[in-house]
Amino acid sequence: MVDLNDIALFVQVVKAGSFAEAARRAGIPSNTASRRLRQLEESLGIRLLHRSTRRLTLTDAGDALYKRSADQVDALAEAALDLAQGSQVPSGKVRVAAPADFFNWFELGWIREFLATYPKVRLEFALSDARADLVAAGIDVAIRAGEVAERSLVARRVGSNKAYLVASPAYLAARGVPQSLEDLSTHDCIATPPAFGKATWHLDGPDGTTAIDVQGRFHANSALALLKACIADMGIALLPDVMTARYVNDGQLVRVLPGYGIDGLDLFLVYPSRRQTPRALTAFIEFIMTRMVTAGLVQATAASTPDKDR
Repeated sequence: MVDLNDIALFVQVVKAGSFAEAARRAGIPSNTASRRLRQLEESLGIRLLHRSTRRLTLTDAGDALYKRSADQVDALAEAALDLAQGSQVPSGKVRVAAPADFFNWFELGWIREFLATYPKVRLEFALSDARADLVAAGIDVAIRAGEVAERSLVARRVGSNKAYLVASPAYLAARGVPQSLEDLSTHDCIATPPAFGKATWHLDGPDGTTAIDVQGRFHANSALALLKACIADMGIALLPDVMTARYVNDGQLVRVLPGYGIDGLDLFLVYPSRRQTPRALTAFIEFIMTRMVTAGLVQATAASTPDKDR
């Protein structure tokens, strides 16, 4: 069988005019180049070159082979160069799993800036509060709060956030403002569906962490739904500051019992472990981490930068 690498070497020998120069360009010994060309001739059963001490000349068969293969060899070399250069530029699709409310607090304008900076990158978001199986769903990176249990994944800590109790001014005007944790028992508390009768909030406060059973008439397994119910005057919710800050700032929500909440909610970027992370994915990860910290969505922590397999 003919080795296509030997045909490429033959083309380079003809272009260089000598085995020595072609071998130098290819980074191989001159005698290796000569031996491989003899093997090519033996494989084809024809002589391609007339060798002399001063010069190399093509036989008719060699001339025909050169004319038919030179352009293809050059095209392949150019394609390989383009691919190598292109691998240095972030390109391709990055599939991102994020919470359902992600674009309520992460501005789409920032995504537009990223895409303008990296015109060869495409982003595809899968928005859901359910934790996706990254491999099964074809996810390149997931944005997750809390601990990452899967040891097969790489987890980079973006920073930390806090959760606060919030309610709408209209709800508080109608039902009163809680003055203590015990007062929560008389209020409608908006929470995820409880496993056994009542939902339990573990709140950090002046005396440490306190477990409080709460109840209400509306539950949902989506943080976005809980937020919307809270804004719609349906009760008190315990939600991350990253979700509620804009509504507190514009007066749609008010913090309740501000001395209590959940401290140290860590936010992670999680992705499958791989030997070579695509440049598009690396660029997106660095962009998300930097933007979240600079925009004040999370507080940077000492562990925000390491990238390690779990």
